[in-house]
Amino acid sequence: MKASMLPYLLFSCLLLSVQAQNCIFSEIIRHTNRLLKESSVGCPCRETANSSCSCLPIPKPGHELACFVEGAEYMLKNNISSNSILERLHLAFQIQLDRSLCKSLAHEHQCQYKTQGDVKEFLTEILRTYQEINK
Repeated sequence: MKASMLPYLLFSCLLLSVQAQNCIFSEIIRHTNRLLKESSVGCPCRETANSSCSCLPIPKPGHELACFVEGAEYMLKNNISSNSILERLHLAFQIQLDRSLCKSLAHEHQCQYKTQGDVKEFLTEILRTYQEINK
């Protein structure tokens, strides 16, 4: 086993050991804030525009986790942000979705979005969603 896998295994164990109602919002908020600080200036993102802008899903209510998984996966595949932080976020969203760990978010497994946004808008939506859970 590679030494680089150890943090991911430990993080996975931590997530799996958490009670079902726990959303692990503090970790997600911390990682999202860090990615927001790293993000460059946003670009206009319209579904009809052909541009180099990365357009990510801004979810409809009830589809947050599925869209967060999909958007983080897209960012990973396209090397948009810090991979280690993004991998942790993606893993956290996937585990929350698969294991129904976050009871305050619906668990639809298909992402349906109301609009698309750039990386900053997507990360801001994640932050807003988890800050509301934290209240």
